[in-house]
Amino acid sequence: MSKEKFSSRRKFLLTTARAAGLAGIGALVWSSMLEESTASSLILRPPGALPEKDFLKTCIKCGLCVSACPYDTLKLAAPGDHKPMGTPFFDARDIPCYMCTDIPCVPVCPTGALDEQSVSTDGELDINLSRMGVAVIDSSACVAFWGIQCDACHRACPLIDEAIIIEYDKNERTGKHAFLTPVVVNDVCTGCGMCEHACITEKAAITIIPRDVVLGHAGSHYVKGWDKKDEARIKDATGATTHTELSKQSALDSLNDDSELY
Repeated sequence: MSKEKFSSRRKFLLTTARAAGLAGIGALVWSSMLEESTASSLILRPPGALPEKDFLKTCIKCGLCVSACPYDTLKLAAPGDHKPMGTPFFDARDIPCYMCTDIPCVPVCPTGALDEQSVSTDGELDINLSRMGVAVIDSSACVAFWGIQCDACHRACPLIDEAIIIEYDKNERTGKHAFLTPVVVNDVCTGCGMCEHACITEKAAITIIPRDVVLGHAGSHYVKGWDKKDEARIKDATGATTHTELSKQSALDSLNDDSELY
């Protein structure tokens, strides 16, 4: 084989190998991005974090909130964490948020990705306004629902008898004992994760999940007419008014009318 043909073939093989390598790297990067995108919906962010899409646009990954945390609760996502790289998060089962009254992680944020106003009342910081997530109980795994007395999550809750309450119910199986089962009050729960951290089961039977993932949303079509605060929720709602025409038949005649069946 001539030197020219050998050189040409060598270049071809190198070019092919490089292209294959780049394609492989691209596939790995794309796969990683997909994993991060999927996992990001379940990430627990620091107190005061903006909604996830806005947070990712605003956070500059400076790490100041992580440095300010006195309990090493917050971490910066690293390769292999399957989370958006460089963004702050915490694992409640590992180290929960210990609800610092001065919330040191929030004021240091330079971009507003951690919104100080959302955790303030009349200019004063209030950690109890945090909504990092909401506790969800798996009743099939929680031993309290088996009839075994356990109130670890209830006792660990910094808003005891407010965010987690205990309900009492008769144990029909034994006829002698009572179930003492935990119930989460969604509107009060801050998502700090102390309950998950304290749970006695091998895999926590109570876990913290981002609120927008687990909680429903009634929208502006429904309102609690007896609740002035709920009426304020839909004050800016727009849409056509639906009118229902009342039947002129009596209730009895309407029930006995089978004309619409044919």
